[in-house]
Amino acid sequence: MKISASQVQKLRSMSGVGMMECKNALVECEGDIDKAMDFLRTNSSIKADRKSTRIAADGKIIVCNNKKRFMMAEINSETDFAAKDEKFENFCNEVSNYLASNDVSSNDELNDALKAKREELIQSIGENIQIRRLTCMSKGVSNGVYCHSDNKLGAVVSIDQNDEELAKNLAMHVAATNPMCIDPNELDAGILEKEKAIFKSQASETGKDESIIDRIVEGKVQKFLSEVSLLSQPYVKDPELKIKNLLGNVNILGIMRLKVGEDIVVEKKDFADEVASQLK
Repeated sequence: MKISASQVQKLRSMSGVGMMECKNALVECEGDIDKAMDFLRTNSSIKADRKSTRIAADGKIIVCNNKKRFMMAEINSETDFAAKDEKFENFCNEVSNYLASNDVSSNDELNDALKAKREELIQSIGENIQIRRLTCMSKGVSNGVYCHSDNKLGAVVSIDQNDEELAKNLAMHVAATNPMCIDPNELDAGILEKEKAIFKSQASETGKDESIIDRIVEGKVQKFLSEVSLLSQPYVKDPELKIKNLLGNVNILGIMRLKVGEDIVVEKKDFADEVASQLK
């Protein structure tokens, strides 16, 4: 049967799905818009699952809080264009509102709660959308929040004293320097041992005595710890001042930092192979 443009447009406005998919659904359902809508909804999960294998390394960071905690989530899209789409923004707001209203304990729980809305968004904008990471932190006496202007980088710092300006400046510092831990003694032992092994291998290539090699390794370890531990870092606003000296008698209770796409491995195809595939 013949499907009119007005029928396609009506179904598109109801579903947010592309024109051709709407037309095909209407043909399948013999022009019945309600049945076509059900058809699209029935097939949305299948299409969402197919898109979920594609790499989503763009998107934005959201920060929200409830009475007890601050929460930070990374929501990914495949492209920056989609990340600026109004529907993507609305979804991010829904995630933020859900976190603010519910005591979510894991990213899996968050994904389960918003699975249907995420699949609807995938169907609508045609890209893989993922709630990739969620991190939470208890509130302190003062809490500093920093979000970069493009919403692709965010940080939160809580301290044990009433100083909102200091907390905000510390959040900006954490966003800029990405410390692995607050205190050098808190660094994961596995990470430290891995770095020591690398330093040992590098120093051994010099051919120097073992005692000298040990001193070289120890020097590099101390330098590494000063770079990745928040308290040992030079303050970004005043490099002559270490964070531990900036704090005085203030204690940092917790830090969070997320950056969009961090640690996502994107496979790059050879350009010649890409051109060849397009010519087939």
